[in-house]
Amino acid sequence: MSSDAKNHPFHMVEPSLWPFVGAFAALTTAIGFVIYKATPDGPLLATLPGFLLIVFTFYIWGRDIVREANNGVDHTEPVKHGLRMGMVLFITSEVMFFFAFFWAYFNANIPFLSFAASDVWPPEGIVPLETWDLPFLNTMILLTSGATVTYAHHSLRAGNRSGLTKGLFLTVVLGVLFTALQAYEYMHATFSITDGIYGSTFYLATGFHGFHVIVGTILLIICYFRAVKGDFTDNAHVGFEAAAWYWHFVDVVWLFLFCCVYWWGGYGFVHG
Repeated sequence: MSSDAKNHPFHMVEPSLWPFVGAFAALTTAIGFVIYKATPDGPLLATLPGFLLIVFTFYIWGRDIVREANNGVDHTEPVKHGLRMGMVLFITSEVMFFFAFFWAYFNANIPFLSFAASDVWPPEGIVPLETWDLPFLNTMILLTSGATVTYAHHSLRAGNRSGLTKGLFLTVVLGVLFTALQAYEYMHATFSITDGIYGSTFYLATGFHGFHVIVGTILLIICYFRAVKGDFTDNAHVGFEAAAWYWHFVDVVWLFLFCCVYWWGGYGFVHG
């Protein structure tokens, strides 16, 4: 039955080869890493075929999804509602993911949460990063990016396509700048991930957040090029909404990281 002959408002996904190709690509990448690690001076290029196949799968599968969104048939209101709820549930799972890192961090330095908590935080020998230096600058950058992506969303709703593309472009630039400054911060930190519980919780929490920033930036880059092509309309832009919600989630997590890890976590060192 053709898609325009449906007698229901739901989108029945067509059989696709890409889930199989994606799984095969992941397996190929894993085998490449095994070869790289198991062989003395193993070639890192062994991981390249699988990685390239993963990128190819993302591109082709994403292209098919964009076509479904733009054909005016598949993405009915019930379908769009389901997609939004799926994104809400995904972000909820991400909240739980980061909650585990925050729990580990507080478990290590708040006595009533754990008998093994450190009496001195940061632990002796750890020189934390200066709160009001790069961390504060990155906070301002990320908060500004939240404002620019909101501006892009409001511009789209108002039919201002120039404002949409400009807002998305600025958000992408700010996201890339945040990642670059985070990398610079890591290179100049005086402690590593192996330096006890402080190093492990710091790098796991901020590192996974940085990974989420990279993913969010990629999603917004895709949205930017789609916006330039004229894909989004004021009542059909679920893909952009999902990327914007994800970016706001990244913003909020960073605020908690800044307040708990950089500011409160370094307070004892600064004023001790």
